[in-house]
Amino acid sequence: MQTIWLSGAEWLAVLRIGLGLWWLESWRHKDKKGWFQRGTGIAWAADVAGKHRWGVVRTGFRRVVEPRPKAMAYLVVNAELALGLGLVVGFLTPVALVAGLLLNLLYLVLMIHDWAEQGQNAMMALISLVALVAMAWQTWSLDAALGLFR
Repeated sequence: MQTIWLSGAEWLAVLRIGLGLWWLESWRHKDKKGWFQRGTGIAWAADVAGKHRWGVVRTGFRRVVEPRPKAMAYLVVNAELALGLGLVVGFLTPVALVAGLLLNLLYLVLMIHDWAEQGQNAMMALISLVALVAMAWQTWSLDAALGLFR
């Protein structure tokens, strides 16, 4: 593989780190007080799920998320932070890539009608998939330094 400036593995590391920074920005811009104290994030998602054209989304949200809004708020917000940190430093990278891919697919399905969000979720899911199958943790990562996931 020929590349310019960096090796292929280094460009994959750049892609992985960029995805991690994207997750960190998603975490940074959230109103944590609103999410944790007032339940704004889960309330917004409940409104979206309640109007969803797919019954499985409405039912799944009512069964899984609505009974535990505070726990789900902490799960979503802290998952975005953990994904960002894991991808930026390259620690447990395959786990972070699979978890991020699943989270983006959940966001994609939940917000199927919000075209503004779809591009972001689709691109983040695609980057996760490419980074996973190309093993983007081989360079510039704690996983590589620790000899994990060879």
